[in-house]
Amino acid sequence: MNRETEEKLTSVSRREFFKKTASVSAVAATSVLVPSTVFADDENIMHHVKWGTTLGDEVNKNPYGVPSLYEHNVVRRTSPLMSSAGDMHAAISMTPLHEQKGIITPNGLHFTRTHNGVAHVDPNKFRLMIHGLVEKPIVLTLEQLKRYPSESRILVLECPSNSAAEWKGPQFGTLQMVKGMMACAEWTGVRLKTILDELGLKPEAKWMLAEGSDGSEMSRTVPIEKVLDDAMIVWGQNGEALRPEQGYPVRLMLPGWEANLCVKWLKRLEFGDKPWYAKEETSKYTALTASGKAIQHFYANEVNSIITSPCPEVPWTDLEKGDLVEIEGLAWSGHGTIKGVDISFDGGKNWVEANLKGLVLPKAWTRFSYMYKYEGKPLLLQSRSYDDSDNVQPTVNQEKAVVGVEGVYHRNAIITWKVTDMGEVSNVQIRS
Repeated sequence: MNRETEEKLTSVSRREFFKKTASVSAVAATSVLVPSTVFADDENIMHHVKWGTTLGDEVNKNPYGVPSLYEHNVVRRTSPLMSSAGDMHAAISMTPLHEQKGIITPNGLHFTRTHNGVAHVDPNKFRLMIHGLVEKPIVLTLEQLKRYPSESRILVLECPSNSAAEWKGPQFGTLQMVKGMMACAEWTGVRLKTILDELGLKPEAKWMLAEGSDGSEMSRTVPIEKVLDDAMIVWGQNGEALRPEQGYPVRLMLPGWEANLCVKWLKRLEFGDKPWYAKEETSKYTALTASGKAIQHFYANEVNSIITSPCPEVPWTDLEKGDLVEIEGLAWSGHGTIKGVDISFDGGKNWVEANLKGLVLPKAWTRFSYMYKYEGKPLLLQSRSYDDSDNVQPTVNQEKAVVGVEGVYHRNAIITWKVTDMGEVSNVQIRS
């Protein structure tokens, strides 16, 4: 038998097999979300594909691995609206949450906020000064810093401006731009308390100033209680060195607190008996309330959640009535651990409990899930999370009653996706 005859016989036998099994697969579609029809003549099944009949790349073509070419659209995105008067050196780039798998954000997709562009620090010239109200002031090189015992923690980082544009009403039409100022990663470094135990902290030390080495010299004041609780100095992210966008070689990490406080390109820690009232904690990063007064020293990010599927980028336009589909999302809290998530299909009138899945960790993303039988009818889809500190995600009206409509930071009101009878998804607000 020659090769041409063998291939023809193989093709015929495959075609007969798929014709016989097509009806079985169509029945399965009523219980599992799969195509309702199997095509016996699908070219991708009946014939050898190119990549299966040719040599692939040499094993080390890319010494540092890269994503598939077919994933070229999975990238961070930004907008001039997310910058300082159009200056993209003082701007933010958003995580593609609709493409997020699990709870660990790849380093190349982690949201980025800069105030003077991305600094490129020479690790050989890096120095960290720790001084002020300590018994033994010190200047550490990167190598010396890494000699301290390290630990790793999975933590969410969220900009306090996340969803800021939504205070007055829906502004963006994609999940990425609505809620993409956050990401979750495994961070590796040393507890700041470990270093301070060695240096000796003076009793009158009540505050710490953290200062970055980039052109903006980002500075924030941190109360000593947080410093001695779980503050870290980190140099690793998801098993490798920090990326320049994340503060290479070293940044401060304050679990659960504003990402702005987690100063990047760290160069100095000073301890004192009063707050420094730096620019970024007076003119910015305060919470204006309905009374006209602003809240300062506003740190932990509130309990929050968002449905990631469906969303404007992942609509239900390919579903048919009767299909089972998984509703998925992310929940998190800077105050502790997510305890539960509820889902509403009618804009908050009625709620059902979602399932938490995978790792459920403090101050990290938690995934939630709910299996839904698609009926092809309009929905107002919401999620509402609550944590182990009894914090419950508020409605838009509940939040605005406290802060008003001029807020910028710490927005955690419930997000609503409007799903049409055609499965299209858009961003709306429910005021009730």
